[in-house]
Amino acid sequence: MLVRLLYASRAVNPSPDVIESIIQRSRDHNPAGGITGVLCYGGGVFMQVLEGGRSAVSDLYAHIAADTRHKDVVLLHYEEITERRFGGWTMGEVNMNRINAAILMKYGERPVMDPYAVSGRVSLALLEELIATAAIVGRA
Repeated sequence: MLVRLLYASRAVNPSPDVIESIIQRSRDHNPAGGITGVLCYGGGVFMQVLEGGRSAVSDLYAHIAADTRHKDVVLLHYEEITERRFGGWTMGEVNMNRINAAILMKYGERPVMDPYAVSGRVSLALLEELIATAAIVGRA
């Protein structure tokens, strides 16, 4: 059974090296678990969608929640799915610093990514728009 999980967290040490290590580790390990997804990072906040088998996604989420590089980990959305929407990425990456502020304003009160202030469905809609505007990179 396939599932989609969306969570948010805050970076404990938001250095470029830490962000890159998270992305690289995901790209190295996710294929073996059949996990695909996208990671957004901006303003000290991560938002990540994971897709794959229920056990694999649940295990990975538990690992992320225990990872000391993250704090304030919050589950935003979880659903059973019939097909992957983010299947082209072992872990796609969105550079939120390069996103048009108008896209962010469409989904929130201010032109920043703040998944803590909106519903999980709104956050998924933002990710869908980022796909449509080719803002996701790292199709590995």
